[in-house]
Amino acid sequence: MSTPLPSFAASTAFDDAHPLTLVEPETRRLDGIVREAYVPPLVPPVRHGSLADLPFENASAVPGRVVLSRKTPQGRWADVTAVQFADQVLAVAKGLIAEGLMPGDRIAIMARTTYEWTLLDFAAWSAGLVTVPVYPTSSVFQTRWILQDSGAVALVTETPGQAAALGPELDRLPDLRHLWVLEKGHVDRLAELGEPVADQEVAVRRGMLGPSMLATLVYTSGTTGRPKGCALTHGNFFAEVDNAIELLYPVFKAKTEEEASVLLFLPMSHVFGRMVAVACIRARVRLGHAPSLKAEHLLPDLAAFRPTCLLAIPYMLEKVFNTARAKAEAGGRLTSFDRAVSVAVRYGEAVEARQTGTGPGPSRALKTARTFYDPLVYRRIRNAMGGRVRYAICGGSPLGRRLAAFYAGAGIEIFEGYGLTETTGAATVTPPLKPRLGTVGWPLPGTRIRIATDGEILIAGEQVLHGYWDPQAGGVTPAAPDGWLPTGDIGSLDDEGYLTITGRKKELLITAGGKSVAPAPLENWLRSHPLISQCIVLGDRRPYVSALITLDPDGITHWRRMNGKHPVPPELLVEDEELRSVLQRAVDEANKLVSRPESIRRFAVLPRDFTEEAGHLTPSMKLRREAVLRDFAAEVERLYER
Repeated sequence: MSTPLPSFAASTAFDDAHPLTLVEPETRRLDGIVREAYVPPLVPPVRHGSLADLPFENASAVPGRVVLSRKTPQGRWADVTAVQFADQVLAVAKGLIAEGLMPGDRIAIMARTTYEWTLLDFAAWSAGLVTVPVYPTSSVFQTRWILQDSGAVALVTETPGQAAALGPELDRLPDLRHLWVLEKGHVDRLAELGEPVADQEVAVRRGMLGPSMLATLVYTSGTTGRPKGCALTHGNFFAEVDNAIELLYPVFKAKTEEEASVLLFLPMSHVFGRMVAVACIRARVRLGHAPSLKAEHLLPDLAAFRPTCLLAIPYMLEKVFNTARAKAEAGGRLTSFDRAVSVAVRYGEAVEARQTGTGPGPSRALKTARTFYDPLVYRRIRNAMGGRVRYAICGGSPLGRRLAAFYAGAGIEIFEGYGLTETTGAATVTPPLKPRLGTVGWPLPGTRIRIATDGEILIAGEQVLHGYWDPQAGGVTPAAPDGWLPTGDIGSLDDEGYLTITGRKKELLITAGGKSVAPAPLENWLRSHPLISQCIVLGDRRPYVSALITLDPDGITHWRRMNGKHPVPPELLVEDEELRSVLQRAVDEANKLVSRPESIRRFAVLPRDFTEEAGHLTPSMKLRREAVLRDFAAEVERLYER
């Protein structure tokens, strides 16, 4: 059914009139349980053309419109208009053709989140090529595997060091004929080499492309085993971004006094970052790139670019919150900060209740309290994100109801989503003006979500990949022969079609007593604690549930300062009784989420954190459980000693 929504003026986050009629999910039940939810597409599927056309369509329609901003070597942001971007795409595409790359060839890109990444993406597509992202943090073995498996004929690295590290492997990469380096100015060199090539050659190659043709091979980060190449087509991207643009109207289409803009700092090698970059070009929303997630680099970029929307993973939003709380405590304002948090959470929950028809909305007293705390707390948090942020698109893992409510109450609307590389990004997302905190929203329009009898989430839709890259089979092998993609995730649908993620199917623990335990809720709750960086819950075929916990360096530094503790080696710190007492209280709070057989009985604090460099985390911050259990086997065994 369709429900006309009230104007944005009825929401704390939106100001424009919303002309869209929100289409609610159609649900199907089996044995009284909602097993399937479907939202029809908001836009017709694209039947002609490709992503390569977008820069040129923008240049024709709005030549002077600023569509990107590029950071100069002097640290300033320089605007790039639609016609300037199209000219640069054309020049680099001609250079790729001049270097002998043929339609269908694969070109790998190994770089951080930079302007050149998006430029190369569209230039490669315009030359009829297929792009293959490689994480800049990948090991030489991982890089060689991706280049071998994809049959890449060219590789673009960001630094000379990345190119040099691959040197010993070049003999094992017979297909690789070109190696270009961004820091050596090779993109500009490509543009120069392409000058003799006629513009028409690029137009011909663009004309050969269609929605069903391969656009990119995105290799899964692989929490276990070798990564697989997800073969995503131009049509997959169109189905994803076109429906997301229409659904997330306030982010991409609302006309306000503030220009819509997105600063992208998540890895472009991840499908989430790529999808949003394409959506910004498609919707003509100003896009910027920030290559570093380190606070000393990112905070100045946020302050200078001043985005209206951020892409984030829960870890980042947790970090912003915990840092603000630590500063308040250090300044003697902790009591006031915690009151402000309580007000924001209650305000966010009251707005949710009004929007879902389960409550009257914030009371006059609550509105007054929120107004009082806005300049003291909420504005400072918004300023840390650049000062103009009104929305955040969050994915990767569940954010948690309380934190989502806090940000909503603080003036930042969270659109939480869920998806996979195989679904070209989001498969579900929080619908505007109909949030259900603690869930990952409804199916993205055009998507079906099904819950199998064992609880596994299945997905169908036009954005679902056609298959996995398999050079041995001569191309692509189907990923979902029956139309339904098995995700490996466990979840449930409520009566209105909102999806809640419980955990990973392969990560379900079965204790020695036969109790099934989903570790994700406990891990996510503990990870949000200011002193905890990472957590892994254990207990498979064990008599009880336990956990390994690592410490957050910033949180621990603040805790030591506030408690008069002198710095000590990590090996001694983890045995500090006061610290263990604080962590025990955190574990006790987390245990309230589950039954006693599912609760954490014992935990160990590790002297070092889980890192991507050590192989314990994927580039998207997901735990590699097998690696953690292997490297900390002794600590695990001590948790089960009698």
